[in-house]
Amino acid sequence: MSRIILASGSPRRRELLGKLYDKFEVITSEVDESLDGEITPLEGVEILSVRKGRAVAEKLPEDCIVISSDTLVEIGGEPLGKPTSREDAHRMLSLLSDNYHNVHTGIAVHHKGRVISGVASARVKFKPLSDEEIYAYIDGGEPMDKAGAYAIQGEGGKFIEGYDGDFDTIMGLSVSLTKSLIERITEND
Repeated sequence: MSRIILASGSPRRRELLGKLYDKFEVITSEVDESLDGEITPLEGVEILSVRKGRAVAEKLPEDCIVISSDTLVEIGGEPLGKPTSREDAHRMLSLLSDNYHNVHTGIAVHHKGRVISGVASARVKFKPLSDEEIYAYIDGGEPMDKAGAYAIQGEGGKFIEGYDGDFDTIMGLSVSLTKSLIERITEND
């Protein structure tokens, strides 16, 4: 069995990959997350997931299976990454309040010099939020390192009215898409 590598320091992604594998390693690498030109949110998460995986895969033996991911919240065509400040988190959560948005998670699998990637998406509906609720959530610290300034599996879950799609996708790693990509890239091993 090939070494399984998760190219992410996210505890949420570690938890989700644990649904597929009992044993895997976590190796992270800093990458430039800027995107040039007119890139859609769907294209952006796929490009960044490939970039993150490549940065790790290049340093390892080719027979390793390197899994990487990137997640972005998008509302009305506007991508919402991680907030840069308390005010930015408030702006994002205010946009999401009483609204539908999409969560896109790009996943890439690198193996034997090849890469295969894809995107899973989910549609999420937020309840109406007051400024007091938003600031109380921000003051708890959870939103600051999350795409769209919330975590569905954490305190942010109380803001969710409903969703269409996989919970795992919203958390940051679609288990079903990851499994499918791994099966496809290793089918001739």
